[in-house]
Amino acid sequence: MSKLNFGTKLLLILISASIISLGTMIFVISSYSYSNSENDAKNYISELTKKNAVEIKSTLDKAIIIANSFASKYESAAKHNEKVSKKATISYSKSVLEDNPFILGIWFSFKDNSMFYEKNLDEVNPHFYTKKGAFQPYVVRNSDGSFTIEPSDDYSLDFPWINLPYKNKRVSITKPYKFKIDGKEVLMTTISSPVYYNNEFIGAVGVDFSLDFFNKNISSIKLFKTGYCSVMDSYGKIISHPNVKALGKSMNEITSNKSILKSLELTKEGKDNIFSAENLKTGEISHSYSYPFEFGNTGTYWTFISTVPEEEYLEEAIFIRNFSIGFGLVVLLVIIVVVLYSIRILNKNLTSIKEGLLSFFSFLNKDSKDAQLIKIDSEDEFGQMAKVINENIEKTESLIIQDNILIEDVKRVVNEVKEGRFNKKIEKSTDNESLEELKNTFNEMLETTKKNVCEDINKLTEVLDDFSKLNFRTRVKNDKGNVAVGVNNLADIITKMLIENKENGLTLDESSNILLKNVDKLNISSNEAATSLEETAAALEQITSNIRSNTENIAKMANYANDVTKSAKNGENLANQTTMSMDEINGQVNAINEAITVIDQIAFQTNILSLNAAVEAATAGEAGKGFAVVAQEVRNLASRSAEAAKEIKELVETATNKANQGKSIASNMIEGYKELNENIHQTKNLIEDIEMSSKEQLNGIEQINTAVNQLDQQTQQNAAVASQTQNIATLTDDIAKLIVTNADEKEFEGKQSVKAKDINIDKNSSNSNKKEEKKQSRSENNKEQETWESF
Repeated sequence: MSKLNFGTKLLLILISASIISLGTMIFVISSYSYSNSENDAKNYISELTKKNAVEIKSTLDKAIIIANSFASKYESAAKHNEKVSKKATISYSKSVLEDNPFILGIWFSFKDNSMFYEKNLDEVNPHFYTKKGAFQPYVVRNSDGSFTIEPSDDYSLDFPWINLPYKNKRVSITKPYKFKIDGKEVLMTTISSPVYYNNEFIGAVGVDFSLDFFNKNISSIKLFKTGYCSVMDSYGKIISHPNVKALGKSMNEITSNKSILKSLELTKEGKDNIFSAENLKTGEISHSYSYPFEFGNTGTYWTFISTVPEEEYLEEAIFIRNFSIGFGLVVLLVIIVVVLYSIRILNKNLTSIKEGLLSFFSFLNKDSKDAQLIKIDSEDEFGQMAKVINENIEKTESLIIQDNILIEDVKRVVNEVKEGRFNKKIEKSTDNESLEELKNTFNEMLETTKKNVCEDINKLTEVLDDFSKLNFRTRVKNDKGNVAVGVNNLADIITKMLIENKENGLTLDESSNILLKNVDKLNISSNEAATSLEETAAALEQITSNIRSNTENIAKMANYANDVTKSAKNGENLANQTTMSMDEINGQVNAINEAITVIDQIAFQTNILSLNAAVEAATAGEAGKGFAVVAQEVRNLASRSAEAAKEIKELVETATNKANQGKSIASNMIEGYKELNENIHQTKNLIEDIEMSSKEQLNGIEQINTAVNQLDQQTQQNAAVASQTQNIATLTDDIAKLIVTNADEKEFEGKQSVKAKDINIDKNSSNSNKKEEKKQSRSENNKEQETWESF
């Protein structure tokens, strides 16, 4: 070695170093390139799986939004008791299918279809209706892209697309099932959303998917040479698979591979998994990656699985290793440089794409506020891929930002509504048509609520609370809502009713007081008449005794004839006084009749007002129940007043008849006294006929005595009637005071200014007449007593 020149040594050193370096490099590069290619292939499989899973998730999420929007339309119609246009329903269903080619059909089914549609069979389009005549068309897409409207089955919880949302109380997706469409069996699945009215399940709406649609799109995915993709639902049923015979079947029916079955269990928990399994097409050992994705925040996961034979996804690594060894030392350095350079560029691009996608997914998952774009400036496939991804990131980011702004505005309005204010609107907008439509529907709902109810429910609640406390002074101010206006109108009507009730109660109270005074007068007059009749009866007994004595002592009759004449005159005066008392009783009875008529009219008006108040309270619904109770109590009081007035009227009519009979008897008694005077004069002139005349006088006096006794009985009956009348008048007075007290317990406008109606009864004249009659009656009674004593 020492003999060799520097160049040779250097060459040998370089050759040795090159051999060692190149050998080591070839080994290292082969091993590294093999491992790196394997990892790249796995990452590619993972990213491709996630990308396609996100696309399917977006499709399903859009279907859920459509189903929920469809359900919201019916819930809004049910809430406002509105009918839905059949033509508009058909048009809406077709527009949904036109705008969403991934949807096979759209449907709805309700317990009571008459809530939204008239139940009449269209003879032109009978296929729009079920067997029971319910309007329930099933709008479905044909294989040529046209639309067909087929009849659907009547509502039943036996159907899974209705039973699942009923049990889950949220949007649900069914297991794959076969359904005949256009005469052909189609393997499909359904997303259905529940419809509620007053927190009660009334039906469901939904959209159908053909599994063939998913299978065609997923089967078109190119994964190396023979690799393929498949999709399974949350029940373990195969949604998409290159083996068409496996569609709709459970994975347990196809394979018993524990790795596959374990992967399915993990996906139910939302966890992805990498495993090795047997390829169903070639029987080779394949690398598989399963990625679960949830849609619609339903807690339901579908699984996207990518499967590639190990030889295919490691083909590049194997090629690099064999290429490096085959070409040997001559091209080893070049290969190393090229491979290193290529790997560096590839890693850089893949890393950029990975970081961009991870940033985008972080933005989608709301872990970050914005998404970073992929920075690749080349014009190759990576550059084009980065450009397409960046465009979609920017578009999606813009939509999500708009949606978030709109959702925040919705939260603001919802908080206002929670506090009872309906005069707010959602002002933000978005390019998302579904959310924009939902915003417009929500604004329309708020406007309708404000128009039909009120702008601020708190003000209405305060007024109703005051009403419950019997304070009808408060009003809902500056609110044009129908309910607010109705409550104000109801308060005005109740105030008017209370004013009239109090006015009528005061009038009834005053009338009952007058009635009590008149009844007292009637009692006094009846007692005085009874006293006079008792004195008259006693005088007649004395006359009868004297006439008998005169019959036995004819000789003494002439001496006493003058005294008998005076006594007869006094009897005639007493009879006249009795007639005057009867006239006075008739006058008092007529006054009672007038007061009873006023009471009866007041009772009738009070009854009419209570009926009007009951009608208004019924119109107010739940808020008017308290007023309905008050109106019923007023009505009962009015009925009791009418019955009391009727009883008083009957008693007064009886008293009038009795008084007229007494007057007639008194007139007969006067005539008897005149006849007695004539007999006395004949006795004085014809003493010889005294005996016969005395007998005739005795008979006449006995008849008069009988008539006076009858008159005394009638007077006693009049006194009893007057006593009963006084009791009824007292009851009427108590009722009147109860009406006034009941009205005074409420607070209303004009309460202090209410006065009784003018009854127009001259009280002073009747009192003065009675006093004069009493004086005259007493003076006549004194004269009669003196006459009888002298007789």
